[in-house]
Amino acid sequence: MASILGPRSPLLRLGGGRGIIRTTTLTTTTLRTTPPPPPPQPQQQQPRRYKSGPYGYTQAKTLVFSRFGEPADVLSLHTHSISPSLPAGAVLVRTLAAPVNPADVNTIQGTYGAKPPLSQLLGTAEPAAVPGNEACFEVVAVGPPSPRPAAGTGGDGDGNTIKRGDWVIPATTGFGTFRTHALVEDAERTLFRVGGEKGNAGLSAAQVATVSVNPSSAYRMLKDYVDLVDLSVKSFASGGDGATGGAWFLQNGANSGVGRAAIQFGRLWGLRSINVVRERATPEETEALKEELRELGATVVVTEKEFLDRSFTARLKEEWTRGGKEPVMLGLNCVGGKSASAMVKALSPKGCMVTYGGMSRQSFPFPTGPQIFKRLRFEGFWLSEWGKENPLEKRNTVNEILDLMREGKFKEAPFQEVEWNWDTEEKVLKDAVQGTLAGFRSGKGLFVFGET
Repeated sequence: MASILGPRSPLLRLGGGRGIIRTTTLTTTTLRTTPPPPPPQPQQQQPRRYKSGPYGYTQAKTLVFSRFGEPADVLSLHTHSISPSLPAGAVLVRTLAAPVNPADVNTIQGTYGAKPPLSQLLGTAEPAAVPGNEACFEVVAVGPPSPRPAAGTGGDGDGNTIKRGDWVIPATTGFGTFRTHALVEDAERTLFRVGGEKGNAGLSAAQVATVSVNPSSAYRMLKDYVDLVDLSVKSFASGGDGATGGAWFLQNGANSGVGRAAIQFGRLWGLRSINVVRERATPEETEALKEELRELGATVVVTEKEFLDRSFTARLKEEWTRGGKEPVMLGLNCVGGKSASAMVKALSPKGCMVTYGGMSRQSFPFPTGPQIFKRLRFEGFWLSEWGKENPLEKRNTVNEILDLMREGKFKEAPFQEVEWNWDTEEKVLKDAVQGTLAGFRSGKGLFVFGET
C-alpha cells in the first residue's frame, strides 16, 4: 500500500505570479532608472485536472462516513494524499463521473444488504467507509507490472493490460466511488477497462459511469428468468394464432433507471412491455411522462392508480393480450406492497416475478393460492452477488450495452449534474446524496468532476 499523508499536508501552488525586475545604474553624476519591461501577455492555460502536493503527492478529496445514518448527518469531506510511488499492479485513477443510486443511500443508512468495512487507510480520525458503487475513472498513473490475471478472475480478463489514459469502471460493487482520486491495488482484477479494443471512442463519461448497475440489471433480468425471445419465436412459429407482437413483460417502477433500460431492451429484442408509473402532480405531467416512455419503446404505460384498480385484470385481457391468449410470463418488481400483489394477479400461469427492490418499504406476503394454483415462481435479483459469481459475463454485458450506446440504439437515463471541483463545498455534495430518495426527480444525481 502506498504511503498516505494526513489531511493537513500543504498544497504546492503552481504557476504563481511573475514579478517585474527593476534595475538601477549608479554614476558619479546621475542616477538613472531603467524602465520596467512591458507586462507579459496572459497565456491561456488549460486547467489542471488534479492537485499536486509536495514531492509529487496527489491531493484527493473523498466523501466518507464513520457511522450509519442519513447522508446529511453522517457524511463528511475528507482530504488526503496519495504517494507517487505505486505498488506493483496498482494504478492511480481520477474520477470523471459518478452517479448516486438509491442503493448508495441505503448503504449509508445501514439498511442495504451488505455493509462496507470501516478502516483508517485514508487517514481519517475514525474508521470510515467511502460510499458509491459506480463511476467512470481515467487512469493517470500505473505502477510496476504484476503477474497477468487469469481469465475469468475479473479485470480485463483477456490479457489486455490497463494503461495510462484508459477509462475504467469498478469490476464489482462496493468500490467507494464518491472521491476525486483513488489508488487501486490489483487493478487488473479490481477494474474493467472500458470497451475492450474500442476503448472509450464514441462514449461520454456519464454513459460509462451509469452502465454497470441499472442497465446491466435490466439486461440480466430480461434474459435470465424467462426466455421471452424464445417465447416470441414459438408464438409466431405456431402459425401466429393471430399474434400481433413479441412476448409480454410487466414492470412497476418503469420510470426508474432499470425501468427505462428494460423498455429499450424490450424494443430492441422485439418484446412488448406493460409499464407502471406513479401519477405526477397534474394530468398533463402524467401524460407527458407516459409519452416519453412510449417514445423509448414502451407498449403500454399505466399509472399506479390504474394498475391497482380492480378493472386492470380485465383491461389486460381485453385491451392488450387478446383475451389472455398472449401470456404475461415475467414481472419485474422494485416497489413491493400493493403493487407487488397486483403484479401477482396480472401474471399468467407459470409466470415468474423477479424482485430487485422495495421502494415502497411495504411488506409483500407470498400468496399461497397463486403459488399453488397458478404455479407462479418468485425470484430475487441482486446484481452485486450475480456480478461476483459471473465476472466475465458481467464484463460482456457491460460491453454489449456500451456498443448499443455507441450505435445510438440505447439511451442512458436522465440525470442531474452536480459539479464537483476542488473548491466545491461539503454541503453541496451531501445534499446531492441526501436528495436521491426525495420525491419526483427529473433524473438521478450525477457527480461530474471538473478541476480536482
